[in-house]
Amino acid sequence: MLFNSIQFLFFLAFVIAIYFSIPFRFRWVLLLAASYCFYLSTKPKFIAFILLSTVITYYAGIQMGKRGSKSERKKFLLLGILFNVGLLLVLKYYDFFGDSLNFLFAHLQMGYKIPALHLLLPVGISFYTFKSLSYCIDVYRGDQPAEKHLGHLALYVAFFPQLLAGPIERATRFLPQVHEKFDFDYSRATKGLRLILWGLFQKMVIADNLAPLVDSVYSHPTDYQGASLALATLFFAFQIYYDFSGYSDIAIGAAQILGFKTIENFNRPYLSSSVPEFWRRWHISLSTWFRDYLYIPMGGSRVSIPRWYFNLFIVMLICGFWHGAHWTFLIWGGLHGLYLVLSIFTQKMRRTFRQAIGLDRVPRLHHALSVLVTFSLVCFAWIFFRANHIPDAFYIVSHLPTGWETALHVQGWLETPFLGPLRFELMIAIFSMALLIVVHLMERHGSLVDQLSGRPIWLRWSIYYGTVLSILLFGNLGFKPFIYFQF
Repeated sequence: MLFNSIQFLFFLAFVIAIYFSIPFRFRWVLLLAASYCFYLSTKPKFIAFILLSTVITYYAGIQMGKRGSKSERKKFLLLGILFNVGLLLVLKYYDFFGDSLNFLFAHLQMGYKIPALHLLLPVGISFYTFKSLSYCIDVYRGDQPAEKHLGHLALYVAFFPQLLAGPIERATRFLPQVHEKFDFDYSRATKGLRLILWGLFQKMVIADNLAPLVDSVYSHPTDYQGASLALATLFFAFQIYYDFSGYSDIAIGAAQILGFKTIENFNRPYLSSSVPEFWRRWHISLSTWFRDYLYIPMGGSRVSIPRWYFNLFIVMLICGFWHGAHWTFLIWGGLHGLYLVLSIFTQKMRRTFRQAIGLDRVPRLHHALSVLVTFSLVCFAWIFFRANHIPDAFYIVSHLPTGWETALHVQGWLETPFLGPLRFELMIAIFSMALLIVVHLMERHGSLVDQLSGRPIWLRWSIYYGTVLSILLFGNLGFKPFIYFQF
């Protein structure tokens, strides 16, 4: 059941109607049943894995709650970590490691071969295992009391708005809200509905119309040269942002209607003036997860400089690997790790250069150039994220400078794949990127959804009706899956 489907909208409306019409003490039961029904609508057999993860996580938490010292709690922490990480490694990465070792064995002329299992990846496993891991670690640290109610913990792990692609909410935020009694709130519900509507617009009108433009080039990159490759990469940068931001807004909006506050997942990341700032604004629930549960425990920046660089690089490498069992994702993560290291290493040199050429005296120009450079670096890394194979990625990188002399002529531009059958999608793409700039500039003064609440009723409803009409007229109604479902 996709967020951008009619089925989900009816499902959500049904859950909300029942949720606020039953006594408070039964609401968690309804939400848990709805969450499992929602998950069963994807692949029913995958429900066993989320149930196993929940039971082991619950047991580990209860046992840690009974122990006084950290040394006594550590073995149950290890149980929770090893089970959830092991589940993720086997289901998501077994064949990747097996294929990589088989390649090495063949190169070394060894006769041994690891058999492939060809396991299907359960949808959402990367997200709900990370929620389970953070819960175990928080209980071990004493930041979160062990949840004695199995149903409440199960709801935290499987809460349907956050189940398939996050945001990766923390138990320290979610579980206290399960116990908060509240009634239906019109202002909260309307704000949630506005978020859902904006999320659907981002996904169906913008991301799904950018998708065929990107696919037309990235499916057969060797057929194209510089201009087409660069445009397809630029389009993918906006596609993945709108796709994932749209999902997050729908998830946050649905949770908000039900009375749950959820961590913000995006904060205008493409206006970042540095790569470290980009990661403070992009997929915030994941970047803060890696910061709190991996980077800081490794020592963070409180170590020697070489070790600090190592920590940054390894964390980003693991972040890339979390996204998928492919070398392309590892390279993507490694590139961002390199960006972070170079950002720190060159900080003094860049400051000296800015002062020498007088750029510091023109702060707006300096900021604009910083944003442009950061966006270019992020787009370059997206090549490896999107490419189907490493040879495709290296072809795109090596051929970006080629063919521009032809593309700059009118006839050459007309021969690009974007002005053929995809002319309509191209127009939507141009509109979407212009819209992104306008919306982001408006959001310097606060969330656009919050700003709308203070506008006259005729303006608000004109925007609502216009958004719905845009989805119906220009949206891709094929109900394409969200990109992050594959992770």
